[in-house]
Amino acid sequence: VQLQASGGGLVQAGGSLRLSCAASGNFFRINRLGWYRQAPGSQRELVADVASSGSTNYADSVMGRFTISRDKNTVYLEMNSLNSEDTAVYFCNLKVLKQNFWGQGTLVTVSS
Repeated sequence: VQLQASGGGLVQAGGSLRLSCAASGNFFRINRLGWYRQAPGSQRELVADVASSGSTNYADSVMGRFTISRDKNTVYLEMNSLNSEDTAVYFCNLKVLKQNFWGQGTLVTVSS
């Protein structure tokens, strides 16, 4: 299994960014694709994920600002109204049959 993430970068507070991640390889069709993030000195935390069924989970801190979606095995994270607390390395994640797979991190920096 491979997860190839793209997007991220530097954005001003109040701006928007879009992250994408494509999962490839052989894995069970029932799964969850999502994004986690890790800020300096903090633990990695769930941002949002979406099941193969379409159900979604969001962290309270991003509810109403971020939107997760997927098209088959590609997951997208639309991030709006970004603020400095969103600055972190964002990791794509695939959960399948109690296994976790991770993509390389992509840095999101929000300048005030």
